[in-house]
Amino acid sequence: MPSALHNPLTRRAAVFLFLALAVAGCTTTELEPIQPTPLSSTRYAAIVVDARNGRMLYQSGAEEARFPASLTKMMTLYLLFEAIDAGRVSKTTEIPVSDHARSQPPSKIGFRRGETIDVQSAIHALATKSANDVAVAVAEYLGGTEDAFAATMTAKARVIGMRATVFRNASGLPDGDQRTTARDMAVLGMALRQRFPHHYHYFGEQDFVFRGRTIRGHNDLIGRVRGVDGIKTGYVRASGFNIVTSVNDGGRRLIIVVMGGDTARSRNDHVEELIQRYLPAASS
Repeated sequence: MPSALHNPLTRRAAVFLFLALAVAGCTTTELEPIQPTPLSSTRYAAIVVDARNGRMLYQSGAEEARFPASLTKMMTLYLLFEAIDAGRVSKTTEIPVSDHARSQPPSKIGFRRGETIDVQSAIHALATKSANDVAVAVAEYLGGTEDAFAATMTAKARVIGMRATVFRNASGLPDGDQRTTARDMAVLGMALRQRFPHHYHYFGEQDFVFRGRTIRGHNDLIGRVRGVDGIKTGYVRASGFNIVTSVNDGGRRLIIVVMGGDTARSRNDHVEELIQRYLPAASS
């Protein structure tokens, strides 16, 4: 299995870079003079972006370094989707789960020694369950080692316009050198929708069945808040409760990133507030 995943800058990647520049260059004062109340957490950062044109509608600490936690798996999936579309793997390809992968702490699927997981189930496990053991298995299969795969993740981040992100692992488990920003996560969320519309539905699924067992996800906004169709949650103690949320309602689209919530509930309530406030300002 080839381990070299670096691809040249594509025409679509250039579009992502344009959107990234738009995210970086806009202000909110002319759109909404009354700003929402930020979360009280010292780890708080947030951004709201019009997903149709990259226009930033709101930001608070969006360029400040934060720990991504399991938002990391968005990039792991980005590279897995690339491998599928390039024909390097298919959705029926069986991925071995090494002892190193099996040893990862929860959230995880749980495997016996020598077991494998097919690519289709791996996608579900990453997008819905946020399984750390599966993230490592995918990284080792595509990159040879998790370290090599993480280096490729960082390189891909630069290609799509994530200028301040460094990945050190494929799962988002604690690592002091792994960092990102709310702005970069918004760029990644937009890139996933633009580059992989045929795979994007995985981020909106609330559960999946693996080996006869129904496994439920962590994103409580899906199916509860009108227009929310994904994308990914994350938590480690150092990061607080993170989320990237995609909203598609009435022809208007938003990407909302909230990082550093003290609880999942306070984070989700804040996302709802941002949707209500800024969806009417998005282009249709």
